[in-house]
Amino acid sequence: MVDVGKWPIFTLLSPQEIASIRKACVFGTSANEAIYITHNDEVFVFGLNCSNCLGTGDNQSTIVPKKLEALCGKKISSLSYGSGPHVVLCTEDGEVYAWGHNGYSQLGNGTTNQGITPVQVCTNLLIKKVVEVACGSHHSMALSVDGDLYAWGYNNCGQVGSGSTANQPTPRRVSNCLQGKIVVGIACGQTSSMAVVNNGEVYGWGYNGNGQLGLGNNGNQLTPCRVAALHSVCVLQIACGYAHTLALTDEGLLYAWGANTYGQLGTGNKSNQLSPVQIMMEKERVVEIAACHSAHTSAAKTQSGQVFMWGQCRGQSVTFPHLTHFACTDDVFACFATPAVMWRLLSVEHEDFLTVAESLKKEFDSPETSDLKFRVDGKYIHVHKAVLKIRCEHFRTMFQSYWNEDMKEVIEIDQFSYPVYRAFLEYLYTDSVDLPPEDAIGLLDLATSYCENRLKKLCQHIIKRGITVENAFSLLSAAVRYDAEDLEEFCFKFCVNHLTEVTQTTAFWQMDGPLLKEFIAKASKCGAFKN
Repeated sequence: MVDVGKWPIFTLLSPQEIASIRKACVFGTSANEAIYITHNDEVFVFGLNCSNCLGTGDNQSTIVPKKLEALCGKKISSLSYGSGPHVVLCTEDGEVYAWGHNGYSQLGNGTTNQGITPVQVCTNLLIKKVVEVACGSHHSMALSVDGDLYAWGYNNCGQVGSGSTANQPTPRRVSNCLQGKIVVGIACGQTSSMAVVNNGEVYGWGYNGNGQLGLGNNGNQLTPCRVAALHSVCVLQIACGYAHTLALTDEGLLYAWGANTYGQLGTGNKSNQLSPVQIMMEKERVVEIAACHSAHTSAAKTQSGQVFMWGQCRGQSVTFPHLTHFACTDDVFACFATPAVMWRLLSVEHEDFLTVAESLKKEFDSPETSDLKFRVDGKYIHVHKAVLKIRCEHFRTMFQSYWNEDMKEVIEIDQFSYPVYRAFLEYLYTDSVDLPPEDAIGLLDLATSYCENRLKKLCQHIIKRGITVENAFSLLSAAVRYDAEDLEEFCFKFCVNHLTEVTQTTAFWQMDGPLLKEFIAKASKCGAFKN
């Protein structure tokens, strides 16, 4: 459960007020302002109110939440903030509202007058449905549902992407290299901007003094420039810190670049990186990354739910990803970021609410609710026939072949091991697999037998991430046996690249005779056995 009480400012609220919160964001130079949305879609603010950033119509601070009537019922979907601070948000209907500091026209209303209440940003956005917003220190961006990107505000380093350094008073479409591209994700550093397009390419522009654009140099860019070093990967998510950038690929790989004074790149040192470098390579698949333009802190969450943090953590410089006890990346910023702001609009899930996916996961192997048991290696696994029929064609066919009155309450499984079969059944409830590569071979066998193609790909991915000199030939043998061509090619290349080491392993000399001959012949064609 995400607990907003971990942010000190929320200790001002009563338990009843805390229980009413559905979404929230803590912001400000000292994390002294907050906005939250209730389950009834009412919007409240409280805190210091620097630069009228609470939007209450006055400049008074308040420790008692005040309602923003103009936003109630608007169904806020994305929110970001600057350093002034200014606040920009969009609604589910695609409308954009802004208020607060406006010294550089970051509110997009054509003036530099402070915005004391939320006002809709109209220029060039009225005909667009905006789905995401992002703010730098004093500039703003908005992404439309059709992939068009607009920017406005402070432009001293080219962060608006207009081709000049003149401030941009109203939203202007960012084009140049993005012309004809469909943008799917955006992020802002203090004075830099990043975008991801639908084919996984990454573009950056604005200030680049620390290499935060990832272009291999430290020259500012007045228009979007592609991060060429990432040409071989497909990026899904981008996140910007104060002066560093993180990127997450579709294969769960994590890259970092830019400023590294506090170790925020996670490279184990404090040297800036002008180009992307891969980090957390020895860890499992990463599914989420987090950073915030007002902090030098980084965080990441892995497929199994482990949360790592690095960078500036409560005054300490953590130069390598550190495993925490947290359940989400948001907690890293609540407890260790300076200031303790939120890196995104936080969705709050209360203890008495579980999503459908969470409920299914909770009921896996539950004797209380199950109506079927599998016995594997003498151990029971409790499941639900309905779930198995819905999720797996193999079971749907199996159960249809039984009359209800003949259906067994216990099904014996002897062709697969307990860890493998349990992992398979759990996958049907969770869509995830947590197995070492050696056991993933058995699961690959099962996935092949049951015609579970997605699971087969997932197993291949686990095996690729876990391949070592010691297990390479065993994995190669399994790939050949289960007709996993992509995995076979991957394992073969690994074996060739580490030929000296792998030929000294027991697994190499225990390999099946025909397969060994085939490997030697194929490797010889590649010149691997020159000596």
